[in-house]
Amino acid sequence: MKNKAPFATPAFYKGALAIAVPVMLQALLQNLVSLIDNFMVAGLGDIKMSGVNITNQIMFVYFVALNTVAAGGGIFMSQFNGAKDAEGMRQTFRYKIHTSLILTAVILALCVFLPEKLLGFLVNTNTQSGPIVEEGKKYLAIIVFTLIPTSITVVIGSSLREIGRVKAPLVISVLATLVNTFFNWMLIYGNLGAPRLEVRGAALATVIARVFEMVVFIAFIRIKKPAFYSRFRDLWKIKLSLFFGILRKSGVIFISEMSWAVTETIMTAVYNGRGGAEIVSGMAAGWAIANLFFLVFGGIHTSVGVIVGGTLGRNDLERAQDEARWLMNGSFLLGISVAVLEAFSVFLIPVVFGNLSMDAQLVTRRMLWIIALYMPVWTYLNAQFATARSGGDAIMGAWVDIGVNTTLFLPGIFALAIFTKLGPIEMYAIVKLTDLVKIAIAHWQLKSGRWIRNLTHAHEHPEIAP
Repeated sequence: MKNKAPFATPAFYKGALAIAVPVMLQALLQNLVSLIDNFMVAGLGDIKMSGVNITNQIMFVYFVALNTVAAGGGIFMSQFNGAKDAEGMRQTFRYKIHTSLILTAVILALCVFLPEKLLGFLVNTNTQSGPIVEEGKKYLAIIVFTLIPTSITVVIGSSLREIGRVKAPLVISVLATLVNTFFNWMLIYGNLGAPRLEVRGAALATVIARVFEMVVFIAFIRIKKPAFYSRFRDLWKIKLSLFFGILRKSGVIFISEMSWAVTETIMTAVYNGRGGAEIVSGMAAGWAIANLFFLVFGGIHTSVGVIVGGTLGRNDLERAQDEARWLMNGSFLLGISVAVLEAFSVFLIPVVFGNLSMDAQLVTRRMLWIIALYMPVWTYLNAQFATARSGGDAIMGAWVDIGVNTTLFLPGIFALAIFTKLGPIEMYAIVKLTDLVKIAIAHWQLKSGRWIRNLTHAHEHPEIAP
């Protein structure tokens, strides 16, 4: 009989946290790298930090796209893991490798051939757009070398997490963070006899750290040989029926997530035009601190995917519904706790970003308070999306993201930009009210039950390894 309780036992949440916490710690370390980058570059002033920020906005779109490709395959990886289908897991890993490298090639070409157009769009009508773009080009010219190692790292790391092996990615991220921090210190300011490279030094340190991370990940799976492991020569042994089956599901998810990433980027371009470098650098500092708290999203997605996806793969559909409800409600409570911590994070601003102008620090402080208010909404919404995707319902995300973004979010941004004199913080706070509409639509979609499916039944493999 189905359990209607809104919350599970403490033991259930303890198990969920055992999956989520290592993922969140890994995200914390990755975001600490960004915070350290921003902290060190902030010492160079508003203009240079703004140049790094607009480049990182391009990287943000790439990371969303890359993680969406990985997550699309992750739906199948979690269910095949639950069904103990080794061949399905290997095929899913190969899918993730090929699609992520194709995506990386496209983004790499855009960054190499159209850098000024991409960066110029992001500063919009900013009063200091010229020098900001010049600094951004210096950073972008080097940071593009992180794209290929990052794509391989994301595919391997996400695959390990999807089969419940969450500690190894955490340890590897710790090592990469230490490498990045050391070379930041050495190359940005010219310590230990190294040249003072400033913005270029920050980019070069990131390249070194990402290459190191990729090499360690590859060495790890070659030694440990997890169930999804494929030798290099076997990466081309693809079952097209499964490949395109995953592509159909993940393609819809990709469109959905990219609609969100693109609208966020357009919004950034609009509010970057509401002042000078203090707006760009102040918002960048705000996001650098906020990202420390956004680590909960990865933990939510992974724990829902592993727990609910694994239960669906075992064909225990009623249990999966109970687990999904417990995780969504637990995510909301988690969001409230995180919001309180984030509200107090404003005390970090003078310590971490004391070299920014006072106007930029004010922007940072106000931005963090608004983000804290929305955290419970975002954690619940993320749990809703993760629940739908655990059963392969990619359509829900498309309806929610594309529908709301095109009919409410984007028109709202442009209306506020054209018809009001509101600053970027006020604009952001107002347009983000549309996320409440997303929750309502997602709730209606989940109640239909279309997400409650065992995907492994559709892809049987007689050659599964014993």
